[in-house]
Amino acid sequence: MSQALKGKVALVAGASRGAGRGIAVELGAAGATVYCTGRTTRLQPSEMNRPETIEETAELANQAGGQGIAVQVDHLDPAQVKALVARIEDEQGGLDVLVNDIWGATKMEWNKTVWESSLDYGLRTLRLAVDTHAITSHFAIPLLIKKPGGW
Repeated sequence: MSQALKGKVALVAGASRGAGRGIAVELGAAGATVYCTGRTTRLQPSEMNRPETIEETAELANQAGGQGIAVQVDHLDPAQVKALVARIEDEQGGLDVLVNDIWGATKMEWNKTVWESSLDYGLRTLRLAVDTHAITSHFAIPLLIKKPGGW
């Protein structure tokens, strides 16, 4: 594959599995340095007991031709996201690509009405699906737009 993104830096927030993992690997295949973030690591398994980890995603990005860097981050925690962005700036000097792919739902309550489902879990799912994007964008976009051409 072409190394069209050689020298570019990407942050894939939510890179443990699914679309985030696939995007991180393809960015690696295009030659990018890819920060693969999420909560699930080899030492801290998923709440869903799923086997995928951010370390594996980073390794897949490496195997594809890029540089994968796994960083455990809870994107609901502004301090952790701020520290992540500061690290990217310190290590790379900038950010070229932001992929905000966090989902984070740990279980789904199928075949239940909204009033039968757990309100606490429903509200947490909304926070994981919405607040994480706002928090990550708040801290990452200023670094992204420091250089022309970020996306």
